Amino acid sequence: MQDKLRSPALDTYFAYTANLGTHTFFMIFLPIQFWCGYTSVGRATVFMLAAGVYLTGFLKDMVCLPRPLSPPLARISMSGSAALEYGFPSSHSANAVSVAFYAIYTIRQTPEAYHPYVWIGLQALFYFYAVSIIFGRLYCGMHGFLDVIVGSALGALITAFYLVYNDWMESWIFSGSYTDIIVATLLVCILVRINPEPADDCPCFDDSVSFLGVVIGINLGAWHYAQTGLALDYPIPSTVPFELEKMGLLRATLRIFLGVVVIFLWRSTSKSALLKGLPPFFRLLEQARLNLPRVYFLNASKYTSIPTLRDDDNLIPPASELPHKIMNLAHPRKRSVSVGPQSAADAYETLAYRNRRRRESVSSMDGAVPEDATWSPSPRLQSKPQTPAIEKAEPALLGASLLPTPMQSRVQSYEQMMGTGGVEGPATTPPDSDTDAAGEKIQFSQSLTDEENETEKRELFMKLTKPRVRYDVEVVTKLIVYSGIAWIAVEGNPLLFELVGLGMP
Repeated sequence: MQDKLRSPALDTYFAYTANLGTHTFFMIFLPIQFWCGYTSVGRATVFMLAAGVYLTGFLKDMVCLPRPLSPPLARISMSGSAALEYGFPSSHSANAVSVAFYAIYTIRQTPEAYHPYVWIGLQALFYFYAVSIIFGRLYCGMHGFLDVIVGSALGALITAFYLVYNDWMESWIFSGSYTDIIVATLLVCILVRINPEPADDCPCFDDSVSFLGVVIGINLGAWHYAQTGLALDYPIPSTVPFELEKMGLLRATLRIFLGVVVIFLWRSTSKSALLKGLPPFFRLLEQARLNLPRVYFLNASKYTSIPTLRDDDNLIPPASELPHKIMNLAHPRKRSVSVGPQSAADAYETLAYRNRRRRESVSSMDGAVPEDATWSPSPRLQSKPQTPAIEKAEPALLGASLLPTPMQSRVQSYEQMMGTGGVEGPATTPPDSDTDAAGEKIQFSQSLTDEENETEKRELFMKLTKPRVRYDVEVVTKLIVYSGIAWIAVEGNPLLFELVGLGMP
């Protein structure tokens, strides 16, 4: 696909539109939906995205299937963390399909609210959005066909489940007591705990924890805000009063600006406080053997303090990184086109590929040119009269069928096939002699020695960007921080708007 379709324009288009399928994009616009009175749409989007992120992350950590091999594919992405995740299934596809299907269903329920052409155009727009995201994951080399098929199917099933059981879930939350909210919170915590341990250090779990924290905060905030008397009960309880005609564009803009500032203030202050205050508590839990360790998270007893964490949040970046993020979006050259292994899963896949190609090479060479036999022509050429000219040409024809090609050295040849510098395939010219550039005889063994295998593995892993140390308190920190962000979005900020005079007149 990349060989036939790649162009600078399409690279830029699919790299940019991939951002429209990320949970970061939705998390930026979700609070605005609540503040502008679209509470039902906001809640639907939260639950569908949370289900999509959790289920795809669960499957990724359970089956641990890497992304498509690079090379020969080039990976086109504006996200530094995306390549570190497993490939199956596609979270982008699940998010795009669930949101698009829900939007199309909502539009079809009220055809009288739109002009006929607008009604058709909006549906076509959401279909195009979903198809563009799905096809873009294939084009960008981030997923294979099975990844996007299963991801899309999950997205469709999530939407269907929500449409069938939405009324029951909303009734349970809003008509229940605080004990129902506690039960819902405990269920979310159980989901966090049962998430599988991945084979490699994969950031999928972090995204799942963040979104599950959002679910906790959404439920708690909506349940309490619905009882304050300030919220509307239509179309669902906890709807924030909002009418642009009465409020005016200036006041509406100030609401959004103030709300975003409050969210970033909460994120920065609460996160710093929790990362400093939780480790002593976790050490007590560890002494009492009540901690729940995860493989790639460092226990509190093994560190004294947590340094400033960089690139630790794939959902909402800190305010200090926003200018850099915006510059990346504005600059056309900021998309990343990478070739070669980028994660541990990629590295293991590359090693397996190299070993397979070695075996294929040895089998091909052993079958074609035995060391104790002279060369004989192929059956196709045996049927023709032999001439000196043909006899001279036939070894070249034989060599053209051999893969992989001649090597200056054994390692250099396989680096050429599976290196990190380019996507060009190996040449198909046979060796002029059985010696390498150093004059040493090439040994076509079926496999490398254990020492050589270990050296090759070590050299390959040294090229990878090492993941940072992750601390056990980060899991609870993310749950609390994102629960707080969600509570601020659905209750905290609406109450603040009323206090500072930015509520409905």
